[in-house]
Amino acid sequence: MAEMNNIVSGANIHISDQRKIVSVSNGSNCETLTSGGDENMVDNIKEAGGWFAEHCPIWPGQAHYIKVEKVLFEGKSKYQRMMVFLSSGYGKVFVLDGALQLTEKDECSYQEMMTHLPLCSIPAPNKVLLIGGGDGGILREISRHNSVHHIDICEIDTVLIDVYKEFFPDIAIGYDDPRVTLNVQDGTAFLKSVPNGTYDAIIVDAFDPIRPEHELLDSPFFKLAAKALRPGGVMCIQAESLWYQPFDIKQLISSFRHIFKGSISYAWTIVPTYPRHVSTPFLCVDFWGTIRSYNCV
Repeated sequence: MAEMNNIVSGANIHISDQRKIVSVSNGSNCETLTSGGDENMVDNIKEAGGWFAEHCPIWPGQAHYIKVEKVLFEGKSKYQRMMVFLSSGYGKVFVLDGALQLTEKDECSYQEMMTHLPLCSIPAPNKVLLIGGGDGGILREISRHNSVHHIDICEIDTVLIDVYKEFFPDIAIGYDDPRVTLNVQDGTAFLKSVPNGTYDAIIVDAFDPIRPEHELLDSPFFKLAAKALRPGGVMCIQAESLWYQPFDIKQLISSFRHIFKGSISYAWTIVPTYPRHVSTPFLCVDFWGTIRSYNCV
C-alpha cells in the first residue's frame, strides 16, 4: 500500500490500488472507508463508456457528461462518497455523492466570486468565517485580502479535506495560511458558540437550496449567522441559477431579507461544468441601499 502524508488533518491515508482509500489513521483513531455497496460511481463510468454522467430529477430532460481519462480515487467517509478523476478537457474533477463539485479548469470562477464579492463589498474586513468550503479554494482567495487578520473555517469532514490536499494542492493551498483556524464541527453547532458580532464576513459554501437534503433554510442556521455578523457585516451564500424554474428565488430573497433585516443582492458568474452553467451568490446585509459601488473600466 502507498502511504500519502502532508495532509491537513495530520492523518495518513492508505490506498490499495491508487484508486480506493481503505483506511485513514489519525493518532489513535482509525476510520475505515468502504468501497462498494451504493458506491458505484466507477461502475457507472464503465457502463457509460468512459464518461462521467450526472443525472438529477431537479434538471428534467438534461444530463451532464464529462469524458474520463482515469479514475484517481474513490472512497467513502462517514458523511459522503467521493471520487476524483482526470478528465480530457477540465483537468482533475472532484465528485461528491455523484454530483460534480469542481474542476481544475473552472474552479476559479466560483471561488473568486464567492470570496471577493463579499470581501470587497465592505471596508477592510478583519475577521472572516467560512462554513463548508473544505476544498480550500475560498480560503486561498480570502488570503489575498491583506486587511483580513483571522480566518475561521468550519468543515465537518476531515477526510474530504485530506483528499483535496492530496489531489488538488493548488486549491487546498489555502490551508497553509497561518491566519486560518480549522474547526472540525457542524456549522450550526459552531455558530451557537460564537458571540454576537464576531465576524465582518461569513461565507457559506455548505448549502444547496434546491437539494432536498439541505434544510438549513428551515433551521436556526441563518438566524445564528446573522447574529454572528457585526453591524454592517455581510454574508455570502451560494443560491441557485435563475434558469432553474422550480426554484423560487423571490421566496429565498424574502426569507433572507426577513432574517438579515436589510438588502439582499443577487449576483451570478459562469461556471461551464455546473448545471445551467451558472453559479449565483447572494449577499445579505443588515442595512438598506447600495452595498458598495465600483467604477469599472
